[in-house]
Amino acid sequence: MQQRQWSVGDRVVHAGRPEWGGGKVTAAARANHQGAPCQRLTVRFDRAGLKTLSTALAELKPEQSASENPAGGWLNELEQARPADSLATLPERVSDPFVPLDKRLEASFALYRFTGSGGSLIEWASAQTGMKDPLSTFTRQDLEAHFEVYQRRLDDHVRKLAGELRRSDPAALERVRGGAPAQAQRLLGHANARR
Repeated sequence: MQQRQWSVGDRVVHAGRPEWGGGKVTAAARANHQGAPCQRLTVRFDRAGLKTLSTALAELKPEQSASENPAGGWLNELEQARPADSLATLPERVSDPFVPLDKRLEASFALYRFTGSGGSLIEWASAQTGMKDPLSTFTRQDLEAHFEVYQRRLDDHVRKLAGELRRSDPAALERVRGGAPAQAQRLLGHANARR
């Protein structure tokens, strides 16, 4: 598959770190990763500052511009209608039925990096809504309450995926579980105890 070539000035988002917001490529150089050509990019992200990334490892996408989804368009109105609804919704990458179970579970484990306090709460709200400053729309108490709902949904989703993977491929579950964060490990331990 041909990898996209980025240039200085391109606007990008990191699919694995949406909380970083959009970023502008400030430097781009050819590189090589395990024999495959790639790029080494320096990107200044709106909410994460300057990062140096390899396109072999970081999944970068073009930042959606206003011309692609003009303000006042019906899709923009639909997306902006209830920003609170997006706070408790799990990202598509963890629920896409065309993604293998083990990959969905791994992606779900990555969501445990967010906590319901401090800067992590703001990063989570930014990743969920796409807003640069979620506190311009929500109070901290609102965000904390939505995070609790989101956390319960994530826990239920992880239990469900782990149960499906346990039935279909127990070895894959054990492999994936080994890389799970402590909170997910405890959750899966409780699920096993109830079986």
